[in-house]
Amino acid sequence: MRIARFSSGDDVGFGVVDSESEGGPHILRLSGHPLLGESRPTGDRAALEDVRLLSPVLPSKVVCIGKNYRDHVAEMSDITGEGTAEPAVFLKPSTAVVGTGDPVFYPDVSSHVDYEGELAIVISRVCREVPPERAHDVIFGYTCANDITARDLQRSDTQWTRAKGFDSFCPIGPWVETGLTIEEASDLRITTTVGQEVRQDGRTSQLIHGIRDVIAYVTSFMTLLPGDVILTGTPAGVGPVTPGQRVTVTIEGVGELTNAITTRE
Repeated sequence: MRIARFSSGDDVGFGVVDSESEGGPHILRLSGHPLLGESRPTGDRAALEDVRLLSPVLPSKVVCIGKNYRDHVAEMSDITGEGTAEPAVFLKPSTAVVGTGDPVFYPDVSSHVDYEGELAIVISRVCREVPPERAHDVIFGYTCANDITARDLQRSDTQWTRAKGFDSFCPIGPWVETGLTIEEASDLRITTTVGQEVRQDGRTSQLIHGIRDVIAYVTSFMTLLPGDVILTGTPAGVGPVTPGQRVTVTIEGVGELTNAITTRE
């Protein structure tokens, strides 16, 4: 099932995306919040093209796993160093989150901004100290993410907060796919396209630290809340984007996330 958050006029709500409906894809409105209580179909529906898809969740925090594909570790070793035995973890603020179709703003203080396509995990409930074998109990679903990074600031700063934390630097979407098992999500093709050119092409089976281990590690020291998001890492092929370009992260079985790079007027 694909759960989307959307707006129609001034109205914001959640719905189930029905791609097989007659007349094209539709969204079937749900009552309430699917992560914070009982949620049921209301009977209202709208054509998907007539609504605006928003970020599918509003996380309290975005937990990111760095250096989690060996080929990416190799290409970034001059900036981030070698891989580590345990997952490398950093945070993005909730204010960085935007949805598909929203602009990504190129900051004036940077001259080198990179895309990083990633599989994202959406957490279903309050959890801490989750053993790997119970990881499936706390996963609501999966979505696409783009860990936008001001690479020159990452290189010059002593930590990554500024480089990763600008407003709009965490596009996620277009929806949350809830129908995948951990095993299925652990072997999906992930591509990132700039314009018409494929820049990244990997599989989640190449993750150094898999989905179960990532959840177990993060929750060993941090409580996760419903709607929190874990970015699992990016494959090789990261590179710069400039204002005017469009970046699309596609994950098979999940969806397609597209954002335009722009400047603030």
